[in-house]
Amino acid sequence: MSGADMVVQVLADEGVDTIFGYSGGAILPTYDAVFRFNDRHEKDSGRQPMPLIVPANEQGAGFMAAGYARASGKVGVVMVTSGPGATNTVTPVRDCMADSVPIVVICGQVPRAAIGTDAFQEAPVSGIMGAVAKHVFLVTDPEQLEQTMRSAFELARTGRPGPVVIDIPKDVQNWEGIFKGEGSLPLPGYHRRLKAVTGNSLSRSSAESFYALMAEAERPLIYAGGGVINGNAAKAMRRFANEYGVPVTTTLMALGASDTTHPLALHMLGMHGLASANYAVEDCDLLIAVGARFDDRVAGDPANFAPHAKRIAHFDVDIAEIGKVKRVDWHHVGVLAKDLEDLLTFGRELDFAKDYSRWHQHIALLKSEYALNYDRDSDLIQPYAVIEAINRHSRGKAIISTGVGQHQMWAAQYFDYREPRLWLTSGSMGTMGFGLPAAIGAQFAAPDRIVIDIDGDASIRMNIGELETATTYKLPIKVVVLNNYGDGMVRQWQKLYYDSRMSASDKSLHRKDFVKAAEADGFRFARKLEDKADIESTVAEFMAFDGPAFLEVIIDPDAGVYPMVGPGLPYSKMITGEFINSRNTADSGQPGPSEMF
Repeated sequence: MSGADMVVQVLADEGVDTIFGYSGGAILPTYDAVFRFNDRHEKDSGRQPMPLIVPANEQGAGFMAAGYARASGKVGVVMVTSGPGATNTVTPVRDCMADSVPIVVICGQVPRAAIGTDAFQEAPVSGIMGAVAKHVFLVTDPEQLEQTMRSAFELARTGRPGPVVIDIPKDVQNWEGIFKGEGSLPLPGYHRRLKAVTGNSLSRSSAESFYALMAEAERPLIYAGGGVINGNAAKAMRRFANEYGVPVTTTLMALGASDTTHPLALHMLGMHGLASANYAVEDCDLLIAVGARFDDRVAGDPANFAPHAKRIAHFDVDIAEIGKVKRVDWHHVGVLAKDLEDLLTFGRELDFAKDYSRWHQHIALLKSEYALNYDRDSDLIQPYAVIEAINRHSRGKAIISTGVGQHQMWAAQYFDYREPRLWLTSGSMGTMGFGLPAAIGAQFAAPDRIVIDIDGDASIRMNIGELETATTYKLPIKVVVLNNYGDGMVRQWQKLYYDSRMSASDKSLHRKDFVKAAEADGFRFARKLEDKADIESTVAEFMAFDGPAFLEVIIDPDAGVYPMVGPGLPYSKMITGEFINSRNTADSGQPGPSEMF
């Protein structure tokens, strides 16, 4: 086989059913190999087993692969050319690394003899990507190409998932050799570290120590992070929580790990978490962190996070997260799903039981007293009302993708998420332009699901060229642009912390006609919603439309994201705004000069 044919055969062996990418000179041999592979199999089966999805640019391809991976749990695949093709994927690679999302990026590279000569479309991919990926391979020995491909998938999906980049010179793609059909690189150090995690089963004595903490507690609370989703541990976590009646609050990245409609689900905690969730964190006496990392958007003031928790327990797959931000009293590093199942088994053997009914009553009171709310009498369209209307149609079962900004937080707060892998957003990196391409990738991963991109007028501009990708491939995604004519989240911070000096966030980029843009890109349903009275009827038509649908909503430009905990501040200084109740009388405080955005 040629090297290019080997690449494609390994993709097939790994079960890859969709490739996202943009062609170019240095990757053409492999693109040709994909064409020939699909042509052979299409004649036999009548369909392409591995279609190549072409975006507007390579950043879009990276986010499509990320959306595919997040929605399916499988490894997303990106295939791009050298130089600018590779460098355009840097942001998606870093985004996937930050949120622990498994993708494999296959880059063409100039021939080996030309590397280092500033050849046409050459870029030092290993040097650039090495700082942002889980691992980078530069294939200089063609005899190791097949094993390198398999190892890339192993690295991407195992342990703490992440992006792996394979840089393949063009002459290696054109080389011919024997395809063995098996084998991978030794990777002894990685396998040793991985075995230390996967082989670290929860012991009976450790389980007994954990249940001793549960016995002491009157107000236990599970704080679930994105690791629950990435580790496919949501079912196991739900079984444990339901067995003992432990309430659950999730981070932004873990929405759907707990069914948000469940009486003991507290939805999201953190900077823009629900007030009831943040107050529950303040009130709990045992905090059980599962696949969470106490990041600055959750524990902005680590010393005062969960201030009344007498004990903190922590489950994770990564030893580096234990004690990194917050000291814990009990921990276990291992495979989350298996560890939680084992914990439940030990609990039943120990015949553990505890009545937390008073805590349940307190949780119900928090959810009732400090529920989300907004100005329902305003003549302007409130974004929350639009999301509530869409949620009545989606019923917590649609895949929701977002850009980054206020619309992202409103979607997190006001949608229901009944299952894992229904919420796709750029969490740690906060990358504007993520929503639309991620929705496209998710629709390929879950063709029978309703996929909705909730976007902002500023965020969607970053990758607005992907509107045409959606219609080209006849994807029935629903795109909502909540238009407040500016960078709403930046404006909110400028109002709160910069004496309302709207530097470059308030009066720029007002000329875009989004509806015409969508129509030009092939959307047959493209509407603008400007009248509050039309919300229900327009949303009903939008959701019922059979095919790609685009809806621009002109919202109240002063609508804010509340609750809000300022950066570096404790939950006791949470701002709830005018319409959400607060139990805090203390000054909301100002972030220090060194605090992050």
